Amino acid sequence: MVTLTPLEAELLEVAGSVLDPELPVLTLRELGVLRAVHVRDADAVEVDLTPTYTGCPAVEAMSLDIERALHAHGVREVTVRTVLSPAWSTDDISAEGRRKLREFGIAPPRVRTTAEPVGITLGPTRTLPPKPAATGTTTGTVTGTGAYAATGGAMEPIRCPHCGSADTELLSRFSSTACKALRRCLACREPFDHFKEL
Repeated sequence: MVTLTPLEAELLEVAGSVLDPELPVLTLRELGVLRAVHVRDADAVEVDLTPTYTGCPAVEAMSLDIERALHAHGVREVTVRTVLSPAWSTDDISAEGRRKLREFGIAPPRVRTTAEPVGITLGPTRTLPPKPAATGTTTGTVTGTGAYAATGGAMEPIRCPHCGSADTELLSRFSSTACKALRRCLACREPFDHFKEL
């Protein structure tokens, strides 16, 4: 674990309080994309920022907002570096960030209950439980309507942020941003965004 100087801790707090431009209910610290602040000398700092995915269009806005916040705090020279390793994961979103997403009406990414890689199954957009096949095996896509993801039950169901029901369906794999999918609750019938697991 890296030990921060008091000044680095202070500047990390300032940079971490910057709001995400695409999800303005979350700070960059809650989103988990702000990795570190390094003080280079009395007037210069370097900030490590990891995008949610390579090519994320919000990185430039995040960088400018971090620079503005640190300049306003008295730092003369700010350099924001994009750091791709280790890669960002939805596991990096804090518990507070997940709570804020839910309150904002966005289903937060599910928490993995295993360290195994997440499997992907391509199939129809309506996510139904698997149907038994004649041979005793199952067919279908195991990704919704209260079912677990295609990881053999390694993830909890996607719950509606409005009513809490796990009875939901996928409407579109992409929503207002590439990191979200559009879903609908089959209980309360409300559409909602789901921050996809990565």
